[in-house]
Amino acid sequence: MHVLILGANSDIAEALAAEFARNDSASLYLASRDVEQLERKARNLEIRWGVKVRILPFDALDYGSHKGFYESLDPRPDGVVTAFGILGDQERAQGDFPHAREIVESNYLGAVSILEIVAADFEKRGHGWIAGIGSVAGDRGRGSNYIYGSAKGALAIYLGGLRNRLCKRGVHVMTVLPGFVRTKMTRGLPLPERLVAEPEAVARDIHRGLKARRNILYTRWFWRWIMLVIRSVPEALFKRTRL
Repeated sequence: MHVLILGANSDIAEALAAEFARNDSASLYLASRDVEQLERKARNLEIRWGVKVRILPFDALDYGSHKGFYESLDPRPDGVVTAFGILGDQERAQGDFPHAREIVESNYLGAVSILEIVAADFEKRGHGWIAGIGSVAGDRGRGSNYIYGSAKGALAIYLGGLRNRLCKRGVHVMTVLPGFVRTKMTRGLPLPERLVAEPEAVARDIHRGLKARRNILYTRWFWRWIMLVIRSVPEALFKRTRL
């Protein structure tokens, strides 16, 4: 099995690469803007698990390069993970549209650009799977992060439509909705410790979810119920909360 991980320098992606190497002996394409940072991770995977790892430069916002990037893969991947994106700064984004645009493009438009290319290939081959890493932040707009949340919400709707399109050709699409995860992105944020998961736990959930062909995966599991409660609060009350 050949797996392409886009945004491979993220903490979740690094842990997920280890899951594929350990459990599936998968050959890995690790793609990111910072290929130097990937070198150490790739060598560790090769030495520890005896798998083949290829490092590739990939910029989610360089839309014009995506087709050539994907067509350069030989062999083509059996599965693709999108793990790129930025949290950004909500307050800055409110008054700085270029930053707001960066958040939206990094978390949504970049995924649409590359996944439409992947989808066309998988659809033609009648084979493959896609795992798109979104966020529970996309389940309901909140004043504290609605720019980021809106992009992740759009990504979830997009993945749902892609799932509906591709299932008829035997291609599986899984939407991954993590809650709080201890990563570089969340470092320094005042998060409730009991709800914060380690990247390795999230990666195990994703790997198991793909094996079970889950459509929508909340990780950790309790976020499904937390978000059910949050979505159930009437808007008249919800808009008065400080979330």
